[in-house]
Amino acid sequence: MNKVRERSHFGDLLLWLMRRRSRFLVRGESMSPLFRDGDVVLANLGAYRAHSPQIGDVVIARHPYQTNEIIIKRIAAIDDEGRYELRGENPLESTDSRSFGAVSPALILGRVTCRL
Repeated sequence: MNKVRERSHFGDLLLWLMRRRSRFLVRGESMSPLFRDGDVVLANLGAYRAHSPQIGDVVIARHPYQTNEIIIKRIAAIDDEGRYELRGENPLESTDSRSFGAVSPALILGRVTCRL
């Protein structure tokens, strides 16, 4: 299972300054207790160029129906067709694959590496 660092390390900040990590603001409580509303996370948008996302990875993805909306979810399963089941940590607050179904690999943008 992918481990997201609770706090950033110097290396994470250096990679962000070198534009090798991207910054995202968490909105809502769908990923609590891992992330809370207002937290800032860093993501590696090139993480899946060499290999596919794995179950347990926390990812940045495009919402399948609201493509201008970016979501942060954990990969819960991979179906036989290679699509990803995305889940929030807080099911009562999360809009995820339980409501919109599995998503195509093209919607997965990158892997969350740490919280700032």
